[in-house]
Amino acid sequence: MDDLLQPILDGDRRALSRAITLVESTRPDHRARAAALLDALARNGRQALRIGLSGTPGVGKSTFTEGFGTMLTDQGLRVAVLAVDPSSARTGGSILGDKTRMERLARDPNAFIRPSPSATHLGGVARRTREAIALCEAAGFDVVLVETVGVGQSETVVARMTDLFVLLLAPAGGDELQGVKRGIMEIADLILVNKADGDLKAAASRTVSDYSGALRLMRQRPHDPEGFPKAMPVSAVEGTGLAQAWDEMRTLADWRREHGHWDATRSRQAAYWFEEEVRAGLMARLTEDPATRDRMAELGRDVAEGRTAPAAAAKEMLDALSGPA
Repeated sequence: MDDLLQPILDGDRRALSRAITLVESTRPDHRARAAALLDALARNGRQALRIGLSGTPGVGKSTFTEGFGTMLTDQGLRVAVLAVDPSSARTGGSILGDKTRMERLARDPNAFIRPSPSATHLGGVARRTREAIALCEAAGFDVVLVETVGVGQSETVVARMTDLFVLLLAPAGGDELQGVKRGIMEIADLILVNKADGDLKAAASRTVSDYSGALRLMRQRPHDPEGFPKAMPVSAVEGTGLAQAWDEMRTLADWRREHGHWDATRSRQAAYWFEEEVRAGLMARLTEDPATRDRMAELGRDVAEGRTAPAAAAKEMLDALSGPA
């Protein structure tokens, strides 16, 4: 039995931090230990409400997360925040400053904040965010908030590891509807227009109306009740609209549980991540074997210098991996 197993089940925050560090490691011995630990923890059956939170840079994701998380802990709920920071494409480094931006929530005994680098992983999440979510669930947290890097074409990956996907937007500045990809709107369960206070309150109301109209034109999703997805105004600074947003999240989550969509979605997500792990493992093997690595490098040079087409080189590499027929 892993010495982290029972402390995590007991809700030990230090053990949880160590376990997340373990699952984020790329060392083969750490990966083996992490896989065994996650397999053992999966048998406890604990579930949290997983909420993915995305939004354009500067929209106030951290301010919203702190205000929303504090409201939940005031209700006696335990909240885990997994905040993903963008990594530099040049140096690979990340600032990881989310705890300083959520100082009040970071001091809350019922909250746990863990920043992680995206490490150039697409989808607005870190490579091991899904496993970190599982660890937080096993530690007894009621709500897990996954704050992504920011809106992008690949940002939809977070919807494959959460139960609800919340899109946070600022009041319109120009043609707001053109600023967000349709693919993200199609998977958003709730659109929250932040900064609905002061001079921006009227603009926020207009933005909510614009998005409400756009959502009505989209086809009703079979796993949603009438009226979802919907747009709402909130102010993370003043705290207005947060309780109403939480009520809507619970209403949607409860409806999906009652109608069987909750379990079905989690089953599909588990199958998806199983396939992703297999793909990642196969790619890793390309670099582990020296002969395979050298052949990849040789074919890469041929492609770069125009001697071989990319598709032909890929077929040759795959044929070599599959061995003799």
